[in-house]
Amino acid sequence: MFIEINGKNYPVEIIKKNNKNTYIRVDENLVIKITTNYFTSKKYISRLLEENKKSIEKMLNRQLKRKEKCNTFFYLGKSDDKIYIPNINKFNKWYKNQINEIFSERYNIIFNKFTEVSNCPILKIRTMKTRWGVYNKLRHSVTLNSRLIEYSIEKLDYVIVHELSHVIHFNHSSEFWNLVSKYCPEYKRIRKELKE
Repeated sequence: MFIEINGKNYPVEIIKKNNKNTYIRVDENLVIKITTNYFTSKKYISRLLEENKKSIEKMLNRQLKRKEKCNTFFYLGKSDDKIYIPNINKFNKWYKNQINEIFSERYNIIFNKFTEVSNCPILKIRTMKTRWGVYNKLRHSVTLNSRLIEYSIEKLDYVIVHELSHVIHFNHSSEFWNLVSKYCPEYKRIRKELKE
């Protein structure tokens, strides 16, 4: 099965499961995957695809942007498709040092502005697949995703503000967002850009 979007045909894979609802997603290979019940008809799926063309187009564009990003070297929000390095080991060492230096520096700057938090959480840095940052209440630590090095300082700062705000409000209540906006007034725009 295929669907035509903007003059291009995309494969559709139907996954039948014992679930009540039908879900549409686009994987990294630009295959449109539909997870649905065993008894869902092809006619219903075709109608569903037609009705959701705009959403599918958005999902396809998101995956295309991700693919493009994977093939380009990003450093602090700036990109280049070519970088020249003496060898990969030297580059990895330099890159790791940059992440540690920049993240630590920004973390300390923002923490020192944060009047609500007196005891500084331990900073940890690691690569995470689904989150930009995590505050661990038990360990009183903030973990930042090393992939933030690919983004501008503004975005890194927002994630730090977000996680430090969780020290005071361990939820996403209006009080939490008020605190985030105190230190990062542009948080809504930045948050939206990070999701793209």
